[in-house]
Amino acid sequence: LQVTGDKQSPNVAQTAASKLSQMGERTKILGNAIQDPERQKRIILVIVCVALLLDNMLYMVIVPIIPDYLEGLQKAADNAQHIGVLFASKAIVQLMVNPISGTFIDRVGYDIPLFIGLNVMFLSTLTFAFADNYATLFLARSMQGLGSAFADTSGIALIADRYTEDTERSKALGIALAFISFGSLVAPPFGGVLYEFAGKRVPFLILACICLTDGVLCLTVLKPFSNRERDNMPVGTPIYKLMIDPYIAVVAGALIICNIPLAFLEPTIANWMEDTMHASEWEIGMTWFPAFFPHVLGVYLTVKLAAKYPHLQWFYGAIGMVFIGASSCTVPACKNFGQLMIPLCGICFGIAFVDTALLPTLGFLVDVRHVSVYGSVYAIADISYCVAYALGPVAAGQIVHNLGFVQLNLGMGLANVLYAPALLLLKNVSQMKPSFSERNMLLEDGPTGLYDTIKMEQREKKRKGLCTTLDENGIETFVQRSYSEEESSGGEYA
Repeated sequence: LQVTGDKQSPNVAQTAASKLSQMGERTKILGNAIQDPERQKRIILVIVCVALLLDNMLYMVIVPIIPDYLEGLQKAADNAQHIGVLFASKAIVQLMVNPISGTFIDRVGYDIPLFIGLNVMFLSTLTFAFADNYATLFLARSMQGLGSAFADTSGIALIADRYTEDTERSKALGIALAFISFGSLVAPPFGGVLYEFAGKRVPFLILACICLTDGVLCLTVLKPFSNRERDNMPVGTPIYKLMIDPYIAVVAGALIICNIPLAFLEPTIANWMEDTMHASEWEIGMTWFPAFFPHVLGVYLTVKLAAKYPHLQWFYGAIGMVFIGASSCTVPACKNFGQLMIPLCGICFGIAFVDTALLPTLGFLVDVRHVSVYGSVYAIADISYCVAYALGPVAAGQIVHNLGFVQLNLGMGLANVLYAPALLLLKNVSQMKPSFSERNMLLEDGPTGLYDTIKMEQREKKRKGLCTTLDENGIETFVQRSYSEEESSGGEYA
């Protein structure tokens, strides 16, 4: 028996060593596959989409939970006021932090802010799960705004950075917008059902687990603290300069106006449905869910149209705003749940057109008029959304109380229809080309890294009519070339 055991011991050791070797090979193959540029782009898109899904699910999952939960914590007299402030606190914090986060993203890159944002969102979700008073709920909601300012902005900017071709950028951003919509619309029924049958903590703990998984995937794929390529990248245009760019300002205004109907209806439509059509709880809970499908349809159509007719992005945005305006005006005329679905679907369909057309336009404007670093410009987009969603929970109820629900909807619809012609200013954006003076903004403060220094040297050689060549020994030498006036000033970017 001893001899048999001795003979078997080497076999067991060899088998274990062989399996460890195979696992090592598979890990190496997986690592190489992850680092493949095309595969990495897809994985990055998944990471960003999950982050956006989580943020919007966490934003909306509290809708059926918090009002009922707060009733057990405090008197109903001041309940409505507290709920409005609680709902708005996320957007207010996000609005305040975005100018800082956009600049931070431009300085350090996209991966570190995305990882930071996911960690803060994870802590926020856990805080929601175990909160037992209003102050803790308010802290959790504010923490979510802080995390979103980093995760959302860096995620969208990362997509724009990795997907450089206009068609694939529109498609990737369209997919991200679909996840945003799905998160916003599926969260209320998701939260309501789990709250009813499993308690308050369960929906938040599920979201926390998904957030943790996404953070681990981000750490594995992007390696945020080991990737120092940022040192050799160009310095982005300051956010205040982007804000005064007239084309970017027009896009930001459109994003604010088009999201106001959704932001203002979310906190007011439930009471209106109860008063006018005596809607049941399940109808109120399912109010926005059917609108997910026309939103996805709008994203799909805009991506397809943009691929075929890319010069009409402004027109798709204008059509979307007209859809939103017309749909918003018809909401008060609805008499039952079935009728109400039509204008709500129209609003989400129009928002899909506007967002899918104009978000890629922001990236293109930065490419041709500034420096191709996207943190600050997508921070401006996030600020636009936050303006609408910060005002909604605070101002919408007061407007309905003072003016009425009908007047609120007519005002929002009219604002969208009147703003749509402003997008005509974007008509010639697709014909823009990067010019020497615009791209030279990169070096207006002098070279700050290897990338800047190399570009400055290249431009200086170009200006002097010098080019490099290799001699027979492989040594780089300078030779004189004659350039026309036009070539030496702008030919590099023609």
